[in-house]
Amino acid sequence: MAHAASQPVALTIAGSDCGGGAGIQGDLKTFASLNVHGASAITCVTAQNPRSVGSIHAVPPRVVREQIEAVFSALPPAACKTGMLFSFPIMAEVKKFFRQNPVPLVIDPVMVATSGSRLVKAGTLPEMKELFRLATLITPNLPETEAILGRTIRSEEEMRRASKALTAQFGCATLVKGGHLRGSRVAADILFDGTNELLLTAPFIHGVQTHGTGCSYSAAITAYLALGLDLLKAVEQAKEYITQSIASHMRVGSYDLLNSFWRV
Repeated sequence: MAHAASQPVALTIAGSDCGGGAGIQGDLKTFASLNVHGASAITCVTAQNPRSVGSIHAVPPRVVREQIEAVFSALPPAACKTGMLFSFPIMAEVKKFFRQNPVPLVIDPVMVATSGSRLVKAGTLPEMKELFRLATLITPNLPETEAILGRTIRSEEEMRRASKALTAQFGCATLVKGGHLRGSRVAADILFDGTNELLLTAPFIHGVQTHGTGCSYSAAITAYLALGLDLLKAVEQAKEYITQSIASHMRVGSYDLLNSFWRV
């Protein structure tokens, strides 16, 4: 009798995007496209589409923890990621769980949606910073990096200094994503793990406004970690994955959406 192939598990702890482009839905598509079984713990239900976020309804923190516990008890993840955590109580529950159950953890410090809508309550940054100390990797974009460090970033050199400052402060690897860097001719990201620095570049794909890029990028890193790659290789592979997902984007209704299954 033939045995079914085994798949590693990756867990995403994030908000639900009813438009299907970002959040839990985007993460699960990314996991599936990379042959990783995706599990999820929903932190918020949002009414959103690529244009705007209409409303946010937080899941009770106890229920967030129960979802995580249910996954760990039956489908132990090889790697986990967090996206939209929204509130101090949810962050506190997630922090408490991972202090007791350490696994490779990628934290995407989601603060603002592509549409410009705020996705985190005011005053939660100190608790988010405490969660960073449990991470394997944090993946802030430039506005998030500026908010965390309290400084402006205008160049690749300032990105390099920022990645080193974040790693020194929180003791985890940092991927500063430079897609928002004005005047740059390439989409440049800087990875620093405390020892190694890696510059990852890809050409800008002009005329495409995609939704959920940060979610998919961090989900791809998480999937590659679950598949057994080391961190540097996982980030390199994920950069190629997200670049091709944008280049192979699909037109859905009036919007461009990532093509998570561009390999197929």
